[in-house]
Amino acid sequence: MMMKRFSMVLSVLAAGLLALAMTRAALAQHGAEPAANSHDTTAHAQDAADRAHDTGHATENGHDAPPAVIPPFVQGIAPAITTLIAFAIVFFVLYAKVWPKITQALDERAAKIREEIAAAEAARKQAKDALDEYEKSLAEARAESQKMLEQTRAQQAELAAQLKAKADAELNQMRERAKRDIESAKRAALNEIYSESVALATAMASKILQREINPSDQNKLLEESLSELASKHN
Repeated sequence: MMMKRFSMVLSVLAAGLLALAMTRAALAQHGAEPAANSHDTTAHAQDAADRAHDTGHATENGHDAPPAVIPPFVQGIAPAITTLIAFAIVFFVLYAKVWPKITQALDERAAKIREEIAAAEAARKQAKDALDEYEKSLAEARAESQKMLEQTRAQQAELAAQLKAKADAELNQMRERAKRDIESAKRAALNEIYSESVALATAMASKILQREINPSDQNKLLEESLSELASKHN
């Protein structure tokens, strides 16, 4: 609506300025003619008297009088009226035919620009929303990956602790079994040595009781007993 009013005002001003310029030109042209004729008034006074005298004679002789001269001011009004009429016609044509099309085109262009601006704003808002959503999803993914990484590290630490505890327990068990086996082997060896010592002592005593022996026989008997003991261990 404001665009239509602005266009109408511009058309009226343009037409008014055109009419005013044309009127001034016409008035200046017709106003200059009396000023030029005023300089020749004295020079042509006699000619006017002669024409009047001739006119009187012509009237007396039955001839028609020459037409009356129209004053210059009256002659200047006609172009002004013509200009105003032309201005009115041009204004009516512009107002009725041209300016509606112009204002319609301007309104359509303004509406299209508004639509394009609205579409651009909507696209910008949509892009901003998409960017915000992407950044939110990215932040959530980073937080989730960080959480999963921490959980994995905790699970690895827990598994490592469990494996270490299990290995320590198994190692302690192996050590305890080794100690028990060593103790058992020591006891078995001692028992065996004790048994063999008892048997050897018994055998030596029985041999001693069977005969009297001298020192050389004792040494020989001892060597035989040690040989028997060694053969039993082998």
